[in-house]
Amino acid sequence: MVHHHQFDALVVGGGGAGLMAALHASKRVKTAVISKLYPTRSHTGTAQGGIGAALGNMEPDKWEWHAYDTVKGGDFLSDQDAVDIMCKEAIDAVIDLEHLGLPFDRTPDGKISQRRFGGHTNNETKKPVMRACHAADRTGHMILQTLYQNCIKNKVTFFDEFQVIDLLIDDGKCNGVVAVCLATGELHVFHSKGTLLATGGFGKMWKVTSNAHSLTGDLPAAILRRQLPLEDMEFFQFHPTGVYKLGILLSEAARGEGAVFINDKGERFMARYMPTMKDLAPRDICSRYIYKEVREGRGIGGKDYVYLDFRPDQINKYFEEDGNTKRITAEYLETRLPDIIEFSRVYQGVDPITQPVPIQPTAHYAMGGIPTNVDTEVLADASGKTIEGLYAAGEVACVSVHGANRLGTNSLVDLVVFGKIGGIKMADYCERASFRAIKKETAADFAQSQIDVLRNGKGGEDAAKIRKSLQVMMDDNVGVYRTGPGLEAAITHIRELQARYKNVAAKDKGMLWNTDLMEAWELGALLDLAEVTAVSALARQESRGGHFREDFPTRNDADFLKHTFVTVKNGKIELSSKPVTITRYKPEERKY
Repeated sequence: MVHHHQFDALVVGGGGAGLMAALHASKRVKTAVISKLYPTRSHTGTAQGGIGAALGNMEPDKWEWHAYDTVKGGDFLSDQDAVDIMCKEAIDAVIDLEHLGLPFDRTPDGKISQRRFGGHTNNETKKPVMRACHAADRTGHMILQTLYQNCIKNKVTFFDEFQVIDLLIDDGKCNGVVAVCLATGELHVFHSKGTLLATGGFGKMWKVTSNAHSLTGDLPAAILRRQLPLEDMEFFQFHPTGVYKLGILLSEAARGEGAVFINDKGERFMARYMPTMKDLAPRDICSRYIYKEVREGRGIGGKDYVYLDFRPDQINKYFEEDGNTKRITAEYLETRLPDIIEFSRVYQGVDPITQPVPIQPTAHYAMGGIPTNVDTEVLADASGKTIEGLYAAGEVACVSVHGANRLGTNSLVDLVVFGKIGGIKMADYCERASFRAIKKETAADFAQSQIDVLRNGKGGEDAAKIRKSLQVMMDDNVGVYRTGPGLEAAITHIRELQARYKNVAAKDKGMLWNTDLMEAWELGALLDLAEVTAVSALARQESRGGHFREDFPTRNDADFLKHTFVTVKNGKIELSSKPVTITRYKPEERKY
C-alpha cells in the first residue's frame, strides 16, 4: 500500500540545515520535515568545537577577514559571492541562535565566548583569531536541540524514521519525494510545492570516517538517478584528528585550546612545516603532514598514527614557546572539552590529561554535493538553470562556500545561514505557486522497483562484504593522497563491485524495520557516489585543498580553476565545468 501526503513546503533531513529551513518556512506555510532518524540524533549533534562568526568579543575581528580566510582555506575554489553572504550573515545567525535559547559559553562580562580554530586569522597580523562561538565542545548538539524545540513550538509536522529514496521530478520541476516508512516498510508519497534537501554527507564510502552509519548519500544518489548533476565530488575533507582506527572525531577545539601534534620523537612537527599557524593550519594541510611524518618513519612506534597532546603541563610549555602568557589547568580543560576528553577515555582507554592521544586523519566532510545558487535553488546543469521548487542546504549542497577545503566551524555557519535562506526562499515560492498535478497511481513506481529488486532478488552476494571492500579500497586509493594509477584502479574496482551489487539480495524478506533491506539499498547509493568521486578526482590533474594528486602536486589555476559537474546518463558518466565566481580575492599562493 502506498500512502499519500500533501504539504506546501517539505524538508528532507532533520539536522541543523533542515530544522533551520523548516523553522523559517513554517512561519508562513504548511511545513513538514522527513527525517531518516529522530531529528535530535542527526549528525549536526556531533559538531563539537564551535560556529564561526566575526563578533569580535575577545579580540578585533571583521566579517571580511572571515570571508578571506574561507576563500583562502578553500584554495580559491570557493564562490566568493556565496562566501560573502555566509560570513556577513554569520554574525546575525549566531545572535539569532542566542535569542532562540542556545546556551553559549560566556565571557566574564556576559558576551558569547570565542576560541581559536584552524585557518581563522587576523588578516593584518596573520596570527590566529578567536572566532569560534561555542557551548563547551557540544556546540552542534546545542544547535540541534535549540532548533528542534523551536520547530515543535512552531507546529512543524515531523515524519521521523522515514527514508527518502526518490524525488518526484517532472519537466524540470520538483513535486515532492517518495520515502520508506522504516517501521512498516510501506512507501509514502509526499506531494509538495517546494522541497528542500538537507540530508548531510556521505562519508561511509570510506572505512575510517567520522560520519555516522546513516550518512550514505541517499539524496545525492537520487539526484544522479534522475540524471541531474553533482558538483565537485572529488573534494572530500579528511579531518586530522580522528580517534585511531575508529575515526570518531576529536574536535579542533582541542587545538584551539592549545593542543599540538607530536611524532614518535616527541617533536611538535607542525611548527616545522607551518611556522606561523603551526597546529592551527587548515585541516587538509595538517592531514597531509601527519601522513608525511608517518611515511618518513616518525609515526608512533613506527605505526600509522601520531599523538595529539593536550596534557595541561605540556600545553603550558607550548604556550611559553609561542610567547603566550595564558596558562591552563586540568579543571579548565575538563570544563571546555568534556566530550573530547570522555571520548579518549572511553574509546582508547587514554586519559588525555596525563597521556597523549593516538590520532589519524578521518574522512569527515563533503565539500561537493548537490549544486545550488546562492538562493539554495538546485541547479539542473552547469549553465545555472534551476529545478523549479527544489532547494538544498547544508553539507548535502554545494553552493560553493567551502571550495576545495572547508575551514573548521564553517559547517555550522553554512547550515544555519543557508538553511535560513532556503526556508525563506521556499516559503516565498510556496506562497505564489500552486500544487502541480502528479500521477498518484505511478508516483512511487521507480522507488518501488528499487526496493523490489533487493527484496525479491535471488543472488548470493552479501551487501556487507561489498561495502567493506568499497571502504577499504577508498581508504587506500581515494584518500588523503591520490595518484592517477590508484584512481584508475579504484574506478575499476568500484565497477566490479557495482556488477556484484546486481546480485545482492536482502536476506530479510519482511516489511517491519527491515534494516537489512535498507542497508542494501544504501550500498547502491554509496557505490554510485564512489564512482563519480573517483572519476572526478582522476579528471582533476592538479592538487588543491582536500584533493592531493602526488602525480600532479601543484595547483593549476590555468586549467582547473573551475567547478566539476558530473552527471550519469544512460549509464555513462559525463563531466562538464562551471567557472568559479571571483569577486575581491584573486588566487594567490596559499601560505600560512
